[in-house]
Amino acid sequence: MAADNPAANAAEQPEEAPGAPDAQAALAALADERIDHRFKGLPPDADGLTVGQLAAQRRNLFTGGFTTPVLALSAERLEHNLALMETYAERHGLAFAPHGKTSMAPQLFARQVERGAWGITLAVPHQVRVARAFGISRIFLANELVDAAALRMVAAELDADPSFRFICYVDSVRGVELMHAALSEAGASRPVDVVLELAAGDEARTGVRAEAECFEIANAVAGADTLRLVGVAGYEGEVPQATTEKVTAWLRRLSALAVELDKAGRFADLPEVVVSAGGSAWFDAVASVFAELPELSVPVLKLLRSGAYVSHDDGHYRNLTPFNRVPQEGALEPAFRLWAQVVSRPSAAQAFTNAGKRDAAYDLHLPEAQVVRRDGVERPATGITVTGLSDQHGWLRTEPEAELAVGDWLGMGLSHPCTVFDKWQLIPLVEADGTVTEYVRTFF
Repeated sequence: MAADNPAANAAEQPEEAPGAPDAQAALAALADERIDHRFKGLPPDADGLTVGQLAAQRRNLFTGGFTTPVLALSAERLEHNLALMETYAERHGLAFAPHGKTSMAPQLFARQVERGAWGITLAVPHQVRVARAFGISRIFLANELVDAAALRMVAAELDADPSFRFICYVDSVRGVELMHAALSEAGASRPVDVVLELAAGDEARTGVRAEAECFEIANAVAGADTLRLVGVAGYEGEVPQATTEKVTAWLRRLSALAVELDKAGRFADLPEVVVSAGGSAWFDAVASVFAELPELSVPVLKLLRSGAYVSHDDGHYRNLTPFNRVPQEGALEPAFRLWAQVVSRPSAAQAFTNAGKRDAAYDLHLPEAQVVRRDGVERPATGITVTGLSDQHGWLRTEPEAELAVGDWLGMGLSHPCTVFDKWQLIPLVEADGTVTEYVRTFF
């Protein structure tokens, strides 16, 4: 029988066990870090203060001594996005493990867990170490893990902390063999939970291409006492030339694979089966198809993994968000704004800012000029377009109606949050009036 309310059940994090990291102490320690030259954009006169002391000063982003370029994360929009995805998961009976590689910010991990997240999704061993250092008790690694050193680390974490839940992909017999050998050599006392990754098509990224091969891998897992098969998963964002119809068809293949494995008795001794998908572009399709999943022999944890929602963006995901297709569900709000200063105005048609590739995401779309700030007054960035980025300069094309002068601050929206967070180690959390209330630490 399927779980009655997996999202509600998921919100109940395991109690801290002996050997578990002290999450509250680790988060509190972030406030004790000293401000210095490592953190760009912060006020030079704040050097030597702790992060907590600087936050307590509640400086204004525009008048408090911050230097450009500086990235701002909207406090109100962040809270809106966290609340929206919490209610979305609850409404659709989904557990939620947001992809933490988007931000690699333990403070945001904690807020997501407080908002009912089952756990955090990650991609590589370093990210697991960060999450564990900050007390994350459930981790879904959306990758196959065949690094012996990393497997020793996971085995040690599982052995030391009975409350720790770790799940990762398998997509090959060879991978199973490598995992089993490493875990056996490490003397692992708890098996590592794995899910079969079904590829999103022949031209997609990782994952098993054919369902028949999935059963061969399941046999290999059954023969390895260091591993336990707990479900199926994949990433629908890799469906080639994705459309709602193609994504839905692949998700139904994933659900059917879970059903067939269950009929074959592969999940008979489990407390629950994990069926997981869900990037940030097609989670409406995931919710729809997972709602069709029939009852299995044991409860089902329907696990959604969207991560870019936390800050959203002004480009890639703005155009792809499922809320555009189902507007009655609500709307995410872009929470990032990069502030740069105009440092050169060589002609009426051209200007340059002091923010470039080191500061802004540019892998999918260039920044979007939104507002100009001069003498405390903001106005729309009419007639201003970002046309390119050098390492430390932004190239602007200015139309005749553009009013722009050297010294003006230009506020820009950014695309693809995954490559914004990784450029900033300490990000001001800013209220609508410019007051900085907190600093978000990232670990890339």
